[in-house]
Amino acid sequence: MKTKLLLSFILATVATTAFSETVEKQIKFRQSAYEFLGWNTGKIKAQVADHPETYNKEQVIAAANAIAAVANSGLNELYGVGTDQGTGWRASHLKPEYFQKQAEVNEIDATFIKEANELQKVAATGDVAEIKNQFGKVGAACKSCHDLARIRE
Repeated sequence: MKTKLLLSFILATVATTAFSETVEKQIKFRQSAYEFLGWNTGKIKAQVADHPETYNKEQVIAAANAIAAVANSGLNELYGVGTDQGTGWRASHLKPEYFQKQAEVNEIDATFIKEANELQKVAATGDVAEIKNQFGKVGAACKSCHDLARIRE
């Protein structure tokens, strides 16, 4: 009985913490995280796909580390009820049906985390072809989420 009570308390605390931020703050944090992801994916794309002659191993490693850190940060906690209709830095682009597709969302999230972690490992090798290949897998995970949950501008 004590174990069940303790578990209930822990789950209630986690849920309260995750959703204690206002809808506006959740959207702002989420938008900021994705802007940061975009900045770092842009650095990798520029150096391994668009202009491989500019490749800088340390910069690519740093960008891959940042992508993995964001992927593992618990972004899904910033998708509270109402964040499909609110405004952060700008209006939310979250489709309302996101909340009915949680199994798919969780699968995509797990794939994104897996591929981002693998990109981090591959970036450390310095093999530009492998980095480019793994970067494509991260991009595919991002696209699958956009296709499922993001309203196109």
